[in-house]
Amino acid sequence: MRFEDDALIIGRGRYMNDLAAEGEAVAVFVRSQVASGRIALVDTEAAAGMPEVLAILTGPDLKAAGLAPIEPRGRHPGPDGGEMRVPLFYPLAIDAVRYVGDPIAIVVAETKSAALAAAEAVLVEIEERPVVVDPLEAVSADAPRVWDEFPDNRCFTYEKGDKAGVDASIAAAHTVVRQRLRISRVVAAPIETRGAIASYDSDADRYRLELGTQAPHRVSGDVAPVLGVAPDKVHVVASDCGGSFGMKNAGYPEYPALLFAARKTGRTLRWTSDRLESFQADAHARDMWADAALALDADGMFLALDVHVRANLGAYLGPATVHPPVANLGGIAGVYRTPKIYAKVDGVFTNTQQTAPYRGAGRPEATYIIERMIDLAASEIGLDRPELRRRNLVPQDAMPYSSGFIFTYDSGDFPGVLDKALEIADWAGFEARRSEAKARGKLRGIGIANPIEIAGGPVARPNPEFARVEISPAGKIRIHVGSMDSGQGHGTAFRQIIADRLGLDTQDMEIVSGDTHAVPQGTGTFGSRTLAAAGGAIWAATEMIIESLKEQAAELMEAHSADIVFERGGYRIAGTDRTASFAQVLAERTAPVSAENFISNDGATFPNGCHICELEIDPDTGHVDLVAYSVVDDVGRMVNPLLVKGQITGGVAQGLGQALMENAVYDPNSGQLLSATFMDYAMPRACDIPGIEIVAHSVPTRQNPLGVKGVGEAGTVGALSAVMSAVADALRPFGVRHLDMPATPDRIWRCLKMQPVKEPAP
Repeated sequence: MRFEDDALIIGRGRYMNDLAAEGEAVAVFVRSQVASGRIALVDTEAAAGMPEVLAILTGPDLKAAGLAPIEPRGRHPGPDGGEMRVPLFYPLAIDAVRYVGDPIAIVVAETKSAALAAAEAVLVEIEERPVVVDPLEAVSADAPRVWDEFPDNRCFTYEKGDKAGVDASIAAAHTVVRQRLRISRVVAAPIETRGAIASYDSDADRYRLELGTQAPHRVSGDVAPVLGVAPDKVHVVASDCGGSFGMKNAGYPEYPALLFAARKTGRTLRWTSDRLESFQADAHARDMWADAALALDADGMFLALDVHVRANLGAYLGPATVHPPVANLGGIAGVYRTPKIYAKVDGVFTNTQQTAPYRGAGRPEATYIIERMIDLAASEIGLDRPELRRRNLVPQDAMPYSSGFIFTYDSGDFPGVLDKALEIADWAGFEARRSEAKARGKLRGIGIANPIEIAGGPVARPNPEFARVEISPAGKIRIHVGSMDSGQGHGTAFRQIIADRLGLDTQDMEIVSGDTHAVPQGTGTFGSRTLAAAGGAIWAATEMIIESLKEQAAELMEAHSADIVFERGGYRIAGTDRTASFAQVLAERTAPVSAENFISNDGATFPNGCHICELEIDPDTGHVDLVAYSVVDDVGRMVNPLLVKGQITGGVAQGLGQALMENAVYDPNSGQLLSATFMDYAMPRACDIPGIEIVAHSVPTRQNPLGVKGVGEAGTVGALSAVMSAVADALRPFGVRHLDMPATPDRIWRCLKMQPVKEPAP
């Protein structure tokens, strides 16, 4: 069972629209309707005089009041050998706009209708400039400049690996496979759009921001410097979150603008974005081109991998924009032995909304690059795709294994995972199913991917997490934790950890999270880290409590504390059968016992698996039906297998969505977002998702006390590659070597009819 579900099922969830503050006013934003241009005029006089309008603030107003630009959390080397190029990203545009949706002014009124009317009355004149929306075009010599001070539109250039060694291996290789790969732009499209309730307490000199997020402490840390205050002066409270997937885990320009407006007006302000605003102003994700080359010897052994990525960052750098293209780049090594690897990533500015982490945050992209190149190599040398992978897999007895490219895998059984997946998917029997489908006029394809990802990182020093465990003499438990649930089932898993360790009733436990004052420290939920990081912190707190009660247990059993051991929920005198349960010892106390910590695990973990997708294509329409999907995953020890399967299923759904239909498209001439509604941006439905067979092949890690590796992103990391592999396999008999995502019916139909599908030339 999941402890979280009952309240949500019967409508007792507390989402943004369920929250209300007495006397709250409403804020709306005036946004740019053009993608690039100089702001010639923002006239608010007429709008400010309209009924119920309380205030209208512009970018120059906020800058004059001392609000600072939003800063990225990370830095990479600049493209010219200097520092990374960081443009000034103020909460509201100052003198120019750079994407459709760029906020220009905030309007505050008593009612939403009054605020919307006033926003319409704000007169904005913009002298339009040429735009560029594609990262390949943006780095060309004659491309329009997003920022005048950055003439080549590049933000950073990140290089890793042995370039000379890769070049030499490619030159001497028996076979070299090359391909330009498009990884499309997507949006998170949560059921609940972004919104916030902002207020200011003048007596305490403290701001308060209520919103849906998985990382309240990070939001506080992003917003506070913009306002010029310490993080503890920005009290962030997270309500139930109707979808985030990483997109809501950072400070956006609306948040400091709202908080400043709340202070200026002395009112509590509510802002809720509509769906069009959500598509335009929520961070997008992925969007890159990768030029890859895989070199092999005559026996099909990998020799070298060369990758050059141009990643679309958008017009501005949000707090986490520069993270996905680089932070998980080590995944391009996959689960394989490749002696030489080199990768170069150019971060590129365009006239589009900023990109940011979205389920996987670079992991699906890295896996797609290596897995797609292996498929192309197998086709070129005439070898079965699983066999080519098997020849190059890292063996289990090589663990721990350094890939030679950023990551060192601490544990795993990659050959065992592959063999189990091939068996449950009946790979050997596929050709018979292909023939049967052909008799029905269908094209059947089968795809495979062996994903691996880093979880609970970074590699060198995993982010810490906070936990405080308080237990009353009656066995009532309160758990304060820095991570925030947005549907994953944290409360269920955390209760299980303590119940299994201490032998206490899960019904007597309360979870406190999502409040930067109630929980003084925290990192947040992202990167498949929560059970390892927060669970590890909870485990450590219980260990401290167990140790603190040893004297009391010894007194109860009339023994010396040095002779007391703890196991299976109770204390025992070593070498005897004399025991006392944890609850019995606890009941002797007159006051609660507690322990807290803010700690890191010993190292990152590496969930891995094998995904096999089977699908059919209607050659007359290009329509794709997924008919079978199998996953064998090593996520380490599973605390709750039901939660694991739920996370993998949801992740697969998002991966197949990007592979087959999701695509955020900007008009190349105007910079207008063409896919700004659900009429234009396709989303997977229940009928698009087959029954998914999920089988565990767990190899516990030693990097944390629970042995867990992480599962939140595993489904997406593998699905993107497996689905596209299956599409390519179905089209291969028609001479189609490669098709970029999304594999929409139109794109597939054009391939089958040999009609051009527009892609930039390699």
